[in-house]
Amino acid sequence: MQVSLRAAANEDSAPLGSIVFEGFKAISSKHNFPWDMPSAEVATMLVGSLLANEGFYGVVAERGGRPVGSNFLDLRNSIAGIGPITVDPEVQDQSIGRQLMEAVLEKAREIGAPGIRLVQAAYHNRSLALYTKLGFDCREQLSKFNGTPPRLALEGYRVRAATEADIDACNEVCVRIHGHHRGGELRDSVAQGTARVVEHLGRITGYASDIAFFGHAVGETNSEIKALIGATREIGGGGFLVPTRNGDLMRWCLNSGLKIVHQLTLMTIGLYNEPQGAWLPSILY
Repeated sequence: MQVSLRAAANEDSAPLGSIVFEGFKAISSKHNFPWDMPSAEVATMLVGSLLANEGFYGVVAERGGRPVGSNFLDLRNSIAGIGPITVDPEVQDQSIGRQLMEAVLEKAREIGAPGIRLVQAAYHNRSLALYTKLGFDCREQLSKFNGTPPRLALEGYRVRAATEADIDACNEVCVRIHGHHRGGELRDSVAQGTARVVEHLGRITGYASDIAFFGHAVGETNSEIKALIGATREIGGGGFLVPTRNGDLMRWCLNSGLKIVHQLTLMTIGLYNEPQGAWLPSILY
């Protein structure tokens, strides 16, 4: 039966949420890893928030008049981020995932995004193969951490809630680290109350949109990132991501009682600058 694609709408949240949950559950269970989505209700809330946000573009795959998959594209910043992409486990391995990927890649190119990025679970060989075929390059190995927040303070590094007035300073830090800023999603995080800044010697030297699966952080040094992690009261979305090659930060997380859940891979198309500082990616990039 032929698959058709269309733009996602608000009323798709329940059926797509169910597919997102079942899709992640199936692939995680197959490889004996914890589920990224704890329930269909949580997945539906996530999908609903993406559909309600004008900064996201969603596409739905339908077969026989019912949704069988979806994909999302974060357009809040100059660099576009892909995900989550899921296909109903009953119809996987039928090129539906490829069609959903091609649809969001076309959208990103349509708007002239200089770079496109995603993060994939390292244990999922099929997605790694698909994304590589579509033109993505592997850039960074990531470790997903979870556990009880360490509640540790670093002397000389003050962490506080971020405000609208901090966004420009935060963007400047991000540009120094990555060569581009993520002000669109930072602004959303400030509005949601999850964003934090860290001040050192009287100025902002790092920030986190959240210490969470969908959160990112940047800092001039590892100290800023440690301070942000140490100050968080809750780790959202089942974990946060750390570049595995950052041995100092990895050891600090492990010695603080946090546990590695599994490995992931940051992949990119187009513009990519080697980071010049400390950072935590989100599940988007």
